[in-house]
Amino acid sequence: MDSETTVKLPVIDFNSLDLECKNPNKWDEVKSQVIKALQEYGCFEALFDKVPLDLRKSLLVLLKETFDLPLDTKQRNVYENPFYGYIGKGPRSPLYESIGIDDALVLEKVESLENNLWPQGYPTFSKVMNAFSEQVSELDQMVRKMVLESLGVEKYLNEHMNSSTYMLRVMKYSAPQTEDAKLGVIQHTDAGITTILYQINEVEGLEIETKDGKWITYHPLPHSFVVFVGDCLHAWTNGRLYNAFHKVMIRGNEARYSAALFARPKEGYIIKAPEELVDEEHPLLFKPFDFVEFVNYFHTEEAQKHRIPLKAYCGV
Repeated sequence: MDSETTVKLPVIDFNSLDLECKNPNKWDEVKSQVIKALQEYGCFEALFDKVPLDLRKSLLVLLKETFDLPLDTKQRNVYENPFYGYIGKGPRSPLYESIGIDDALVLEKVESLENNLWPQGYPTFSKVMNAFSEQVSELDQMVRKMVLESLGVEKYLNEHMNSSTYMLRVMKYSAPQTEDAKLGVIQHTDAGITTILYQINEVEGLEIETKDGKWITYHPLPHSFVVFVGDCLHAWTNGRLYNAFHKVMIRGNEARYSAALFARPKEGYIIKAPEELVDEEHPLLFKPFDFVEFVNYFHTEEAQKHRIPLKAYCGV
């Protein structure tokens, strides 16, 4: 289908909100917009001005410097789980590479990566990555709190938040040197709880599939974010929230840089829909599952044979 449609993502303004709900009327108004958007689109565009402009600019400078490092240096970005660290260009995504920062809200963890990439030290890197992650995590926490309130399961809020952690993944898509659209990342859903995506420079490319199979080409407002439902939240809400497929298509002569903050379950936590969200009208869709085990499956050739790996892995 033609990716250019008149359909646009819902735009939701978070600029006057905080986690303390100091403006309850505004909170309830935004909450109703959030749940509707996540049910109908699986994502929305968020206006959120708490990430300072100078921090955003510093992020772009750092990403250019980081991805210009030698390949063997970038490959020092490793974790016990191989899918958490550096991902290089490959046959399925020939323009894409990315670096992962696990536990990005913990400064010492970010400093550990800094020391791997720059043994001589580069404290600006860890300070900017950590600060950006902290600021964006507030948006994520507001969204997830609104979701649980809207579904009437806010009693699980503390467990829900305390059982998750954050990974920041910074990404570069090399310029294809053509105006013909080239694949940056294949269509997929995200495996975690939520994703908050920020397009750092002005090179576009994100496309999102609607429920009826149409592709939206995303044209971001200045300094906005896209909030996505991940597979884990889709399963935890027993399918009440849609998890949208998305991909990246690249054109032109300039590289694209972006950053995504992934909320994901902590190791060992089992994703299981609350009993309040399972009834005759909403029968259980997914068996309980371990996130890390699912991620390992998600990246296998077997999983990629299925349009929806989550359903193949633990669907009822």
